[in-house]
Amino acid sequence: MSIASEIFNALYYIFPAYCANASPVIFGGGKPIDCGKKFLDGKPIFGSHKTYRGLISGLLIGTLVGWMQELLAPSINLPKGSVFLGFALSAGALLGDLMGSFIKRRLNLKPGSPLPVVDQIDFVIAALLFALIVEPSSLSISKAIIIVALTFPIHVLANLIAYMLHLKDNPW
Repeated sequence: MSIASEIFNALYYIFPAYCANASPVIFGGGKPIDCGKKFLDGKPIFGSHKTYRGLISGLLIGTLVGWMQELLAPSINLPKGSVFLGFALSAGALLGDLMGSFIKRRLNLKPGSPLPVVDQIDFVIAALLFALIVEPSSLSISKAIIIVALTFPIHVLANLIAYMLHLKDNPW
């Protein structure tokens, strides 16, 4: 398999997680998941930017992408995805992002403030861990390395585009 094929297959594999992670930027808002409650340290648990609508939209969109991969991919000669894998990748991505927000609140960073590396990698690491639970044979070490290595620049570029489209308050 060529390097280009390996890169494509890795990005195709993680695509439900990418979609799940991006969905709250477009469809989020509303009631915060932490309901404004504080943690033991008196700081918000996740903050106002992590909402039920964002969580649900991310799960739905990412799972839908996995389902589309399951249905359509074999007919156009792409690796078959699965609705279960799409859900696992999405749930992992969203929970990883919540963990990143939890860490940022402990560091006194406001919602939307950047925390380099954590912002770019938290969601994808958790997504890959969740995928291992659902379909362990679907993820190789080389695929995971490609995904982690490419996620950083892809995430930075996606945030810059979202900022330019006025979907995000800052480009990070």
